[in-house]
Amino acid sequence: MTLVILEKAHIESVLVGNDTVQKMYINGEWVESESKYTREIINPANGEVIGVVTEGSVEDAKKAIAAAKQAFYKNGWMNSKARDRAELLLKISNKLEERKEEFAYLDTLNNGKTVRESIADVEDAVNQLRYYAGMATKPHGQTYDVPDDIQAMVVREAIGVVGIIVPWNYPLVMANQKIAAALAAGCTVLVKPAQQTPLSVIRLFEIIDEVGFPPGVVNLVLGSGSKVGAEIVANPDVDKVSFTGGTDTGIKLMKSAADTVKKISLELGGKSPNIVFADADFESAVDYALFAIFANQGQVCSAGSRLVLEENLYETFVPELVKRAKLIKVGPGWEKGVEMGPLVSEDHMNNVLNYIEIGKKEGATLLCGGNRIVEGDLEKGYYVEPTIFGDTTPNMRIVQEEIFGPVLVIQTFKTEEEAIELANGTAFGLAGAVFTQDGAKAQRVIRQLRAGITWINTYHPTFNEAPWGGYKQSGIGRDLGTYGFEEYLEIKQININLKVEPSGFFEGK
Repeated sequence: MTLVILEKAHIESVLVGNDTVQKMYINGEWVESESKYTREIINPANGEVIGVVTEGSVEDAKKAIAAAKQAFYKNGWMNSKARDRAELLLKISNKLEERKEEFAYLDTLNNGKTVRESIADVEDAVNQLRYYAGMATKPHGQTYDVPDDIQAMVVREAIGVVGIIVPWNYPLVMANQKIAAALAAGCTVLVKPAQQTPLSVIRLFEIIDEVGFPPGVVNLVLGSGSKVGAEIVANPDVDKVSFTGGTDTGIKLMKSAADTVKKISLELGGKSPNIVFADADFESAVDYALFAIFANQGQVCSAGSRLVLEENLYETFVPELVKRAKLIKVGPGWEKGVEMGPLVSEDHMNNVLNYIEIGKKEGATLLCGGNRIVEGDLEKGYYVEPTIFGDTTPNMRIVQEEIFGPVLVIQTFKTEEEAIELANGTAFGLAGAVFTQDGAKAQRVIRQLRAGITWINTYHPTFNEAPWGGYKQSGIGRDLGTYGFEEYLEIKQININLKVEPSGFFEGK
């Protein structure tokens, strides 16, 4: 379903207003930060302020952690009934579905992505809640036939207090998928959205407040990663942290979590290869090569940011790819016909533009794009042209490092073995794809990719039922599916003596 906002009045109707400071949600109450500081939220399409939020502090994080601990251990959430948790998740899903357009527009205004992408995100979030509502009643145990008069069994129990730290590129859906799984498992949670994009998560908590969770079960803390995020990871009363974001930050969090031997799952960066063989369906391969890198302005951890192209296809494939890239309509995500919006912030735009300059200096050939777009109404927004580099070498920074923007680098190969070597030639291992009409070759190559999420003759489709996560420096653990559910459960062994009598281990009395 494609929706379009054409009038400023429609845009403003989604927003709270700059004269109202939006609050955090701690222990069942909406509260301002102890610091009394606030942060302006910017629309990246035009640089305008679209909201003001309270800026959380370390003390606020500690209050939220204490509330979550109290709710789990003393107020009985750890013994809550799975059916009751499922019903609460279903209530959230129904209310979110009723307000789908509102949430989609809000993410577009705050993040910059097109409305059609935001609509898909909200629909995903609704389905995640319903999926995990079903999962809540499904965790199973095991019993063992052991060589003694003992009944041995395993049960799964909620891990406890969970800290959730989410990025700015998918504000609603990534927060939601972690919240849904953790609550379904019986945990209490505190959520820290990215500083740039908190608006849809704040509004999700309005729904959470409406459906009636006990105080302290679900908490929202705003603020910086360096203060609030660091406290969540370091605090010994947090039993588990689930983080999605950059690899450098993930490494720091992992080191901090080690101090308390805290369980942690990390979904980090990527530099994912999209391998196209000469026998691939030409039109499909070109189409998906564009979609792989330019969806969400390239601000996707699993983006196909490296096109690994069979050499004898280069002369026909690349000109068509460049031609199509130049035709991508860039503009505000709410306008009719727009296919790619702005980057999330001015700082991030400048970082992407810096990488483009690095690519030029390294000797790569700029085939198209490479500039900030400042014409007409786009002058005040954070727009970068769809950009493609050719003539790259494996050791270039633009080939090895995650740019997280609309920048594609092309590598070429002659043999299947060389394609695999190039594909696996970075520190990352999040995603990858193979395009070929040779089914056996597709299977051979995909099995050799050191990546957690892979595709054959497509790119980007993902499903809530399947696990999401990567190899190598792309992270540890998984989100989504049953694997994501298990991340929030502990495994307990129970042994029951069926023959109650003295053991006789010590003979003296």
